[in-house]
Amino acid sequence: MRITGFSLVADAVRLDFPIGEALRSILPLCDEVVVNVGPSEDGTRELIAAIGDPRIRVIDGAWDRGQGGALLAIETQRALDAVTGDWAIYIQADEVLHEDGIAPLRAAMQAARDDAGVEGLLVDFRHFYGSTGWLGQGRAWYRREVRVVRPGIGIRSFEAAQGFRVGAEARRLRARPSGAAYYHYGWARPAAALSAKGAADNALYYAGAARRAPTPQLPWDVGLVRYTGRHPAVMEEWIAARRDRMTDRFVPRRWDRRRLALMASLGIERLTGWRPFEYRNYDEV
Repeated sequence: MRITGFSLVADAVRLDFPIGEALRSILPLCDEVVVNVGPSEDGTRELIAAIGDPRIRVIDGAWDRGQGGALLAIETQRALDAVTGDWAIYIQADEVLHEDGIAPLRAAMQAARDDAGVEGLLVDFRHFYGSTGWLGQGRAWYRREVRVVRPGIGIRSFEAAQGFRVGAEARRLRARPSGAAYYHYGWARPAAALSAKGAADNALYYAGAARRAPTPQLPWDVGLVRYTGRHPAVMEEWIAARRDRMTDRFVPRRWDRRRLALMASLGIERLTGWRPFEYRNYDEV
């Protein structure tokens, strides 16, 4: 069984992405990892090279910023088109596979290898917010997403590259849970990186309009809980070097219809295990 990883990244140093940790977390499963590195003047390519693993293959995409948010799906697809093998593992620059998920993920790929009815595998998500000590729960954060896909069957990166669909009709993938978990650190970086993220998001998604304030403090949201569990081992040094520059305080946010709806949804989920109106890119099989 041949397995290829794929990812994409640009400006990893300036935006403080844990891309090295992300790639190292999936390498134990992979025969090769394809990384689409965008134009960067901050040493991103050198950061990837410093991992020093011959299985990592860097490709160059166009990264046309004029494409807006579609750029991420386009460049993710460029990386996916370069993979080979029975399965392809996708990981974004701010996601890390917990080592406890390596064996279950390998077993899930092996079990579904000859089952054409399974087009992808799901991983659970832990979303950190503000710092690595706060976890986001509830409908504002997706619980699971497809991160392993079967190459060669017309799977396409979808919209802003959160997930995948099949064919020109954008049919949802038939996906099976794997038991593995990704830890998402996109909103849990040092204050300066969060400010840079806000500015970068405005430039990419909103043509420069200040839709996301480039501030080191994030707004409070429904479903935040303290996290006291164990982070992936590959993240220990990264977290220790940045913990004092992360924020544990949030800007107050007014209650509105959306927040009230999220609170109601969270209450129902905690009582029943069912998440009302949950968005999914997949059909679970």
